[in-house]
Amino acid sequence: MNATVYNEFAPPPVGGFGRSLSFALFMHLLLLAALTWGIQWKTEPNTLSASAELWSALPAEAAPAAVEPEPTPPEPVQKVAPKPEPKPAPAPPKVNAAAEREAADIALKKEKEKKKLEEKKAADLEKKKLEKEKLDKEKERAKEKEKAKELEKKKKEEALKKEEAAAKAKEEAKKAAAEEKRAAALRSENLKRMQGMAGATGDENAKGNALKASGPSASYAGRIRARIKPNITFMDDVTGNPKAEVEVKTSPDGTILSRKLLSSSGNKAWDEAVLKAIDKTAVLPRDEDGRVPPVLEISFRPKD
Repeated sequence: MNATVYNEFAPPPVGGFGRSLSFALFMHLLLLAALTWGIQWKTEPNTLSASAELWSALPAEAAPAAVEPEPTPPEPVQKVAPKPEPKPAPAPPKVNAAAEREAADIALKKEKEKKKLEEKKAADLEKKKLEKEKLDKEKERAKEKEKAKELEKKKKEEALKKEEAAAKAKEEAKKAAAEEKRAAALRSENLKRMQGMAGATGDENAKGNALKASGPSASYAGRIRARIKPNITFMDDVTGNPKAEVEVKTSPDGTILSRKLLSSSGNKAWDEAVLKAIDKTAVLPRDEDGRVPPVLEISFRPKD
């Protein structure tokens, strides 16, 4: 009813409206094609969505347009097809949040394990380095000890050589002094011999240079045996006549100081009997000159 009332009071419709609208759309399309052809558009996929709602309280119809002469149709223009717009890249597939967290945990765990492994390797390297340094120090200390020992050994050897050299020099000096003393005594004896040659007691064939012989007389050994043999107690039978040689040391008055078996007879009982007899004798007789030799070597045989 309202629409009927409206149409009654509306201006009359103007003819040619559809043709004008088609021509305007065609020109806009042509302009858009020319712009697309002349300019290389670089577009990125951008998905936009918008919605609009147009409304009016009452439908209104436009007033009639002025009558214009029909335009001459333009020359046909070759249509240029617009370049197809590039397809947007496919969106990455959506990942589940739980899977993402699990993947992040796994990555974090691997990172921690990797870091822990690197720290362990670094600690092992440091430990090996310290052990190597310790071993090197121990070797150095051992070398120093060895050098100290060698030095001490050399010092001891040098000290020993010095002592030996000093002892040798002392011995040589002692020998030289003894030689000098012996030479002095020899010169003194020669002087005495030359001064008192008439008082010499040697026989015509004697070759000595002293006034008197320093050894025991020829009969002194028999006198010693005669003194000792009665003290020998020996009742065993002996094969052969073995000899036992004894060294006897005495004081100037003839007292026996010690005795020693120089050569065994091979019969132990005979050797023991001779030594016991010497101990029992105790004192030896004096020689013709009133002296007792300090050392005597006497031999004893069981059948003499």
